[in-house]
Amino acid sequence: MRMVKKRAIVKKLPIVETLGCCNVICSDKTGTLTKNEMTVTHIFTSDGLHAEVTGVGYNRFGEVIHDGDIIHGFCNPSISKVVEAGCVCNDAEIRNNSLMGTPTEGALIALSTKMGIEALRHDYIRRAEYPFSSEQKWMAVKCVPRTQPDKQEICFMKGAYEQVIRYCSTYNSKGLTLPLTQQQRELYHQETAYMGSAGLRVIALASGPELGQLTFLGLVGMIDPPRTGVKEAVATLIRSGVAIKMITGDSQETAVAIASRLGFYSKGLQSLSGEDVDTLDIQQLSQIVSKVSVFYRASPRHKLKIVKCLQNNGAVVAMTGDGVNDAVALKAADIGIAMGKTGTDVCKEAADMILVEDDFQTIMSAIEEGKGIYNNIKNFVRFQLSTSIAALTLICLATLMNFPNPLNAMQILWINIIMDGPPAQSLGVEPVDKDVIRKPPRNLKDSILTKNLIIKILLSSIIIVCGTLFVFWRELRDNLITPRDTTMTFTCFVFFDMFNALSSRSQTKSVFEIGLCSNKMFCYAVLGSIMGQLLVIYFPPLQKVFQTESLSLQDLMFLIGLTSSVCIVSEIIKKLERSKDENPKQSSSSSFFLDV
Repeated sequence: MRMVKKRAIVKKLPIVETLGCCNVICSDKTGTLTKNEMTVTHIFTSDGLHAEVTGVGYNRFGEVIHDGDIIHGFCNPSISKVVEAGCVCNDAEIRNNSLMGTPTEGALIALSTKMGIEALRHDYIRRAEYPFSSEQKWMAVKCVPRTQPDKQEICFMKGAYEQVIRYCSTYNSKGLTLPLTQQQRELYHQETAYMGSAGLRVIALASGPELGQLTFLGLVGMIDPPRTGVKEAVATLIRSGVAIKMITGDSQETAVAIASRLGFYSKGLQSLSGEDVDTLDIQQLSQIVSKVSVFYRASPRHKLKIVKCLQNNGAVVAMTGDGVNDAVALKAADIGIAMGKTGTDVCKEAADMILVEDDFQTIMSAIEEGKGIYNNIKNFVRFQLSTSIAALTLICLATLMNFPNPLNAMQILWINIIMDGPPAQSLGVEPVDKDVIRKPPRNLKDSILTKNLIIKILLSSIIIVCGTLFVFWRELRDNLITPRDTTMTFTCFVFFDMFNALSSRSQTKSVFEIGLCSNKMFCYAVLGSIMGQLLVIYFPPLQKVFQTESLSLQDLMFLIGLTSSVCIVSEIIKKLERSKDENPKQSSSSSFFLDV
């Protein structure tokens, strides 16, 4: 099975075809929208200090700068305490600039190496761990100093600001522990919103003797730059009528900033929190989901509810995920897409498609491929039906008009080989039209045999039948059927088939627009069929089998001129349709969901 631009593993071909009419996709921001290379760029301490962090990636190259001075080691206790908490409350490892763990924790380890205090994590013995979950949105560890194992335990916590601050009763101010006032909470909240509005993922850090009695230490802001080409891909999908939406665990400010930067959040659209999703029932959420562009502070359990609401609105839903908890929503979606790099085995088993590179552009390529497959199926159906109807009608009319049979048994079998053989099969591998992605998604319930397609099939059939009967009548004017009569009729029908196949390569574009030789398989198939027909006409042994005789060059030119009419009429219809569609009606928008 063909892979979508060699970047997506597709389990089932019908799934790729269904992507052509996809309305909604839920995808992972850190897997499909961004590079998944978190880097700390900003530090804010609980006593109001701001520090900038240079360097990119999971390495020690970079510096922490405060007021123009490079901060290293413990020369600034307030900043060091923030970095220490992020380093100790961490399960990631960086080896040879390669990360083993989550990107967020990797960024905190890289920060500690820039400060030169990465060894601090080994100075503690971990006694307990409260692992991070999408529900609680924080992680904590209880440790004791390795040199003083009998000393009181120290608890380090990191996570979403609004969750961490609930466990804090004091804050650090230049080494002193002061009561956490409402004024300080508002200051930290404002700083969190400010950093989030800049597109940073904000992590709060705290430490203390136990949960509920923690000292707030500060905030770190991380950036995860968008992948190359994602903004352009989003813009292309929006122009095609696909509404992009994002589901994320980040704060509202961060989510909205990223969505705005990528071009799918603007005035008139809304953002909704995971708590809001919980409070709304299916009917209420279904009424507003089309206006919601960003879902923030959302957990995997919200995905299933969002998928159901979108399906209630008649949308074809595709959703991406990488965690174990995503499996249910992936199964419920019309098209489940798993992350190949970061996805769990459970997630991959529940999905219909696996993205090898976790890249959003791959999804767009799959949609493009799906639309191309559907168009190729229509092309194949048009050619097969028009030729089959023409052949059947030709025999029936000849019988009703008391004409001798214009084709013998061997000639009919040869025509069947051409109809079902290489020319027909080559239509199924027609290259995908690059403009197809800009067209709105089709309705999944629409029949492949639309009224427009049926008219084109019947029109082509009528032209083939009339042209072939004309040639047969023209050759039969002496009222004696000869090998020349059947040869002319036979060759006429075969040439009609070739020109009909040529016009069937695209339902909307001229053969000159798509390129006469753009489908090499089609060129080889038609060339082989024409060579075979010439052998049937001019090769003596085959002349005996098919009861044919040689035709003159003038005969062949006459037949080519006549049979090309089926292609010429088809091209004229395409041009008229394009002129009519220059001012198309605005199509109904569809939705493309991103789970972050």
